This record gives sequence, C-alpha cells and structure tokens, in this order.
Amino acid sequence: MTGLPAAGTTAAADKRIAFRAGLTSGRIQRFPGAFNPLVAKLIQEIGFEGVYVSGAVLSAELALPDIGLTTLTEVAGRGQQIAGVTDLPVLIDADTGFGEPMSAARTVTVLEDAGIAGLHLEDQVNPKRCGHLDGKAVVPVEDMLRRLTAAVTARRDPDFVICARTDAAGIEGIDATVARAEAYAEAGADLIFTEALHTVAEFEKFRAAVDIPLLANMTEFGRSELIPAPVLEQIGYNAVIYPVTTLRLAMFAAERGLREIFAEGTQSGLLDRMQQRSRLYELLQYERYSEFDSDLFDFALGRNQ
Repeated sequence: MTGLPAAGTTAAADKRIAFRAGLTSGRIQRFPGAFNPLVAKLIQEIGFEGVYVSGAVLSAELALPDIGLTTLTEVAGRGQQIAGVTDLPVLIDADTGFGEPMSAARTVTVLEDAGIAGLHLEDQVNPKRCGHLDGKAVVPVEDMLRRLTAAVTARRDPDFVICARTDAAGIEGIDATVARAEAYAEAGADLIFTEALHTVAEFEKFRAAVDIPLLANMTEFGRSELIPAPVLEQIGYNAVIYPVTTLRLAMFAAERGLREIFAEGTQSGLLDRMQQRSRLYELLQYERYSEFDSDLFDFALGRNQ
C-alpha cells in the first residue's frame, strides 16, 4: 500500500539539498507563489523547480496589509501545509524575523521543523512595508548582520537556505546595496534578494558586483521591469520568484465571476471559465485515496463533471 497521495514523498532534507544544487546548476530556479497547498501541487505538476510562500499573500489572505501584522505561528503553519503536499523545495518569506535577533533564530528552527527548504530575512525597519512602495526604511547594516548571524547560528540543517533580502536600493542607491549584500554574504547568507531593482541594466550591474547566488523578484505592478526567466538566467541570476501572481489571477477571476452572478442571478455563463470537477479530482489524486482505502472512498470519475 502506498502512502496518502496528499503528502509529498521527498524528505525535507532532500528538498534542501535540491534547492542548493539548483542554485549552482547554471539554470534559473523558478518559484511561483502558492496561496494554498492545492496551488503548490499544481506548480509541481506543471514542472517548476520550487514553490514560494509570500508574506504579502499570507497577509492578503487574512485581509491584512503587508506591514508585518502576521505572526510566526501563522506563517509557519501555512508554510508547513504547503511544504507537506509537494516534493519541491519551498522558500518562505520570514519578513524581518518576527522580532529581535533571538526571534530570527527561533524563526529558523520553527521553519526547519515545518519542512521548509529556506527563508529570506529582510533589512527593513519594523513595521515593514511592501518592498515596492514608498516610505520604506532600512536598519543599519550592523543590525541586519546581528539578525543574519543569529539565523545562521540557529540553523541545524546546514542545507537550509538562508536568503538575505535588502530593500536599500531605492533608499541608499545601488553601490551601498552592493556593499550590504557583500556584508550579508560574509555573515553567512547563502542567497541575496535585492528588492525593487528597476531595469535589466540594474540587475546586470548587481550581478556583476556580487559573487553569490542571487534571487530576482518578478512581481506585477511594482517597480521592477518584468524580465523573462531566460533573460535573468543569461544575466546570471540563480532564482526568480513570482510571489503574488497566482493570488492575483484567482482574485481577478473570482471578482468577475461574483459580479456576474450578482448581476445575472446565475453562474451558468461562467462554466467555461471554471475548473471542472474532474480536473480538480485529478489534481487531488482522488482515485489514489480509493486505492489507499477502498472502504472509505469508492467511486469513479465521470466524463463530463
């Protein structure tokens, strides 16, 4: 008898090894954001290299702005749900570490226990803001180094990836941001995430100046040009996240559908824009549950459901 199909079969340690190997493979690692575990299963089925869990998305799911209102418990719980259903490595947004350096250290251990492959910590002042908005402030380099050092020291699995995010580019300029990245790498960061670079030329400049794996954020409606993954790979970037894309797609479709139901009194005109029941069951691997316990589930998929 095989295990429950809802659970991934790859151990957390092996996912972390795969994440690290991907960062040095010469191929860009694409991490779309998953706003729930089902989306993570779809990301894996399509063939992406990893799954991202965005703090902005988690906040939005709770109808909160992305200003540091979520807790470590909420983030770890959602991360564990998503990591548990996929064989892909999961990278998670840990904001500023949920407090002082000791809190950042605890964040690492909690997220390791949740089966996460890596996290990123940022150098914003608390309360943080969305990285593509004005009004951000960054902590002094020394404060971020204490935050990072605590996180690196707390790591038990040496393959757990600690990414340092810097929001300094729009505040202090590229040269100062490069200096921050170099200091963060010296403190033990495995990956650098420079938020809100604008153009291909800025991404190229940063890549030329920093000798450590780099992550690009291709979020919509922000400050960064939406650069295709092959171009980022050619520049030399190692990973790219699409943090809010799936939530935006889903919410746009949901809003249009709800407005039509409100106006027309029926969803009958929306059926060709819906995932069919049979496709949902396929993604859920419903029939494998029947194989696991035929006494509990005993059915066959219909053709036109």
